[in-house]
Amino acid sequence: MIKYILGSRVRALVIVISASMAIFALTGQSVFASPEMLAAGLMLPFVVGDTSDTGGLTQLLKDQGHAFEEFKSANDARLKAIEEKGYAPADIVEKVDHINAELSKLTKDINEIAKKSNRPQTSTETKGLTPDQMEYKTAFQKFIRKGDANGLSELERKAFQRGSDVDGGYLIHPEMETEIDRVASTVSNMRMLADVRTIGKTSLQFRVKKSGLAARWVGENESGGETTGAQYAQIEIYAEEMEIEPWAYNTALEDADFDIEADVVDEAGIGFGEAEGAGFITGTGVKQPNGILNYTKAANANYAWGKVGFITSGASGAFASSNPGDKVIDLIHSLKSTYRVGATLMMADTTLGSLRQIKDGAGSFYLFQPDATGEFSGFVLGVPVVIDDNMPVMEANSYSIAYANFNRAYRIVDRRGIALIRDNITTKGTTKFNFRKRVGGGIKNFEAIKLMKFA
Repeated sequence: MIKYILGSRVRALVIVISASMAIFALTGQSVFASPEMLAAGLMLPFVVGDTSDTGGLTQLLKDQGHAFEEFKSANDARLKAIEEKGYAPADIVEKVDHINAELSKLTKDINEIAKKSNRPQTSTETKGLTPDQMEYKTAFQKFIRKGDANGLSELERKAFQRGSDVDGGYLIHPEMETEIDRVASTVSNMRMLADVRTIGKTSLQFRVKKSGLAARWVGENESGGETTGAQYAQIEIYAEEMEIEPWAYNTALEDADFDIEADVVDEAGIGFGEAEGAGFITGTGVKQPNGILNYTKAANANYAWGKVGFITSGASGAFASSNPGDKVIDLIHSLKSTYRVGATLMMADTTLGSLRQIKDGAGSFYLFQPDATGEFSGFVLGVPVVIDDNMPVMEANSYSIAYANFNRAYRIVDRRGIALIRDNITTKGTTKFNFRKRVGGGIKNFEAIKLMKFA
């Protein structure tokens, strides 16, 4: 996804337009923006800001708009046939599926280009580093390329005032650590959306207010008293250990024009991001983060603190056959209004493919609208959609859609310091770089997240 390519006014305009279209349609007024309108009105700022058109992103966005128009036409024909005949001819169903698959592919291509353009390279700037850290950085780069660790332990103590957490390894310099985290954030959607904190110990303990102070009305000359006290919950998130081991040919390390640091940063960042992304969704909490799907779940009517509330879809492994959009609306309104500002829908690509076919109860508009900026995978009733294939596919009793204000719902903790062990012995002709990182995650506010259960 592209982060902050457009100014805040333009991004706000996209959300307002999508939300307005949904509101007008719900009140019976037909309002729809064509791809040409979207391209002319919303894509212009992007074209101006990115005259190089990296990877043909502008054309992909236009193709997405045209494909969605074709999809709507074909799907309308499918729905009409079902209404009139009780079934849709195979050729129409095949056409809808084909265009839907093409839309999914276009969305993936757009997101990939956006991620690549947003993925940083290792910076050579030294701004913010202390003289000791600068000296350590220079020595560390020599250690990566040549394995020369002469004096590195002493420099590490000077730079960090402490030793490495891993025997036989060394802490990477702060700039390199920042770059790895930045690369990981372009890979893991949860890391991009959640509340991320850096800690200097094994775990982070904090208290969350479960309920606020209750005020009461007091008449003239009436005596006051204590109000109901706020309730707090204590939460602790542990930083678990993970590792990744990119490698390079020794001949490459000998080439002065090969930026080995940038290469291993990119590999480590991608690897950490992919592993974390899965952990933040489905992690068991044992030697890994507590994923959002690992908590006790309860029907939203019976929701209680410590559980994640859910809304049922109305059908086993599918959206309801009659008025399926009503359940999506129920999901959106299951979240308190205070959390809906900044909330996001998260689901797998195949789930979005099914959701894309749903219209409102009157059949006047589609719940889904494509995003003409490339920032999100689209909007559902004005709510941004983020694709994360770590979310389960739709099947009986699966929790395949999460709707949350992730920044307020989920906290990620990073243990300060990533350690590196250099190994040029195990495999002849290559050097392995074993990175060790400690990271954890867990829900911090159970009110700020809801799920859809396909049941």
